[in-house]
Amino acid sequence: MKTLFILKTGSTLPELAARRGDFEDWISAGLGLPPEATRVLDVREAPPPPYEDVSAAVITGSHAMVTDHAPWSERLADWLPGLIARRIPLLGICYGHQLLAYALGGAAGEAPAGPEYGTVTLTLEAAAQSDPLLGDLPEPLEVHVSHFQSVLALPQGAIHLASSAQEPYQAFVVAGCAWGVQFHPEFDEDIVATYIRAYASELQERGVEPQARLETCRSARQGAQVLRRFGRWARSGSRE
Repeated sequence: MKTLFILKTGSTLPELAARRGDFEDWISAGLGLPPEATRVLDVREAPPPPYEDVSAAVITGSHAMVTDHAPWSERLADWLPGLIARRIPLLGICYGHQLLAYALGGAAGEAPAGPEYGTVTLTLEAAAQSDPLLGDLPEPLEVHVSHFQSVLALPQGAIHLASSAQEPYQAFVVAGCAWGVQFHPEFDEDIVATYIRAYASELQERGVEPQARLETCRSARQGAQVLRRFGRWARSGSRE
């Protein structure tokens, strides 16, 4: 039976894992699918699944960097074009967003404007209005972000969907079935605030004031709707 695979590329902070679970737990809950409809595969330890076993896939965030070119990451990048060629629904989150761009000929690297942490407002491009994940969401569209690297150039043929004041490429879609989102639709206010506190020293070293970032943290239910919409869209078998 085909399964929606949550492709695990990293683990959250130990503190969060102890009291809230890990990336895959938040994603699984956010998709709104029954547990038997999803499977977690840690791609750092095992190869990506055969295409014929995959109904849809979500790539988690990670504390690793795409620019590290770890063997497991390169293996996953090599696998992604075949998934898209088969029009299998895909959602790449943060690291997954950057890896998708890189795998298809775009570029990822250190965020030019520096780390982006907290809750931010997205500006939607015209193409987003008819997008299955971003279209018709309540505005302002607020989401949680937590990253040091970002997409520097979109791959050829990608449709730009959203930006923030700091990041031009917050969301894109390829072939009508593969989305990358720099933001974290699986995060809530508590999770993003915990990340800011955990990285406070490094953020300060890079010229980002942690307290100011903490003050941005607020409820951002629209981001969660993106994840829920992907779950519904993947389950429906849409291929438009």
